[in-house]
Amino acid sequence: MIAPINPEYGGGALADVLPSVAGALSVPDFKNALGLPPAARYAVLLFDGLGWNLLQRYAESAPYLSSLLSTGRSLTAGVPSTTAVSLTSLGTGLPPGAHGMIGYTSIVPETGALLNALQWDAPVDPWKWQPHTTVFDRVAAAGVVTRNVSKARFEKSGLTRAAFRGSIHRGADTVEDRLDATRFASREGKSSLTYVYDSQLDYTGHGQGCDSWQWRKELVAADAFAFQVRAALPRDAVLVVIADHGMIDVAPENRVDLDNEPALTDGLRLIGGESRFRHLYCVDGAQDDVLATYRERLGDRALVLSRDEAVALGWFGAVEDRVAPRIGDVVVAALGPLSVVASRRYPQEAGLIGLHGSLTADEMEIPLLVDPGH
Repeated sequence: MIAPINPEYGGGALADVLPSVAGALSVPDFKNALGLPPAARYAVLLFDGLGWNLLQRYAESAPYLSSLLSTGRSLTAGVPSTTAVSLTSLGTGLPPGAHGMIGYTSIVPETGALLNALQWDAPVDPWKWQPHTTVFDRVAAAGVVTRNVSKARFEKSGLTRAAFRGSIHRGADTVEDRLDATRFASREGKSSLTYVYDSQLDYTGHGQGCDSWQWRKELVAADAFAFQVRAALPRDAVLVVIADHGMIDVAPENRVDLDNEPALTDGLRLIGGESRFRHLYCVDGAQDDVLATYRERLGDRALVLSRDEAVALGWFGAVEDRVAPRIGDVVVAALGPLSVVASRRYPQEAGLIGLHGSLTADEMEIPLLVDPGH
């Protein structure tokens, strides 16, 4: 079995990036655990889906980013290694067990509904779902100008309000718009923190695979964009390049389809998470049977754990009482080449090639690249 990569909350995880940036900006009460260089201006550029291993594998397609590898390092994503969870850890500086975003989809315990954290398709108040003060809140309160440069449609999303409140959103739908917004935002005030998000690598990887020529072409474009972002910043600003997770390709023959195997849906009332990291919500009394069935069916291709077992391993960090019921009664973390799909329930997801969410190195390890300018 492939050994899982445990999240390094507290000094080597994505959740440690913005607190370290705040420390480098001299904001009181923040520890610069990642040892970032002191500066009055920071830009944090996140490429969705740019895993540490992928960047090293295709380094020749990304000459600028690769030039920063020798002084960079890898961090871990949180668990599960997926966008909504990671972005909320980034914005709050907290592990998933504290901020409460514990999957692509998860149960709303009060209603039994399933919340898609990217689409925010259930009537859930983002402030109640994620009640903690964000790093952006605290940095802005200290007088640092904080801006969030991403697509215009993200401004009013539940995820943005949960993860990035405290920053002023700058809607930018094209490369040119993002560069202009970054150039302006990074020069505001006496001190600034500008967050820039780009989603194309992840989008291309899901549809074409992260080992495809299309993904490598997108990496060339991402590298050019990162270089342009650096050029758009003031010379004394520090650029930090990170990702939210990596990615692996899973062939169709390695899909296990719950909708085609009745034994795998016996005892379930709801199927959450995503195909590499499933949250299985059981009917009362069925947890032990579900655990046994999935362990037998998947063998060493996945870790199949009870909620208590996963929590005890520290996957989600310290788990608050309000968050625990959102975690599946049974969680299925794929370690081998495996995706656990539900083709009738989630047909779009079942056809994806590039995937993430679990605890393999390809999914968990992400880059921390620093360009101090000057």
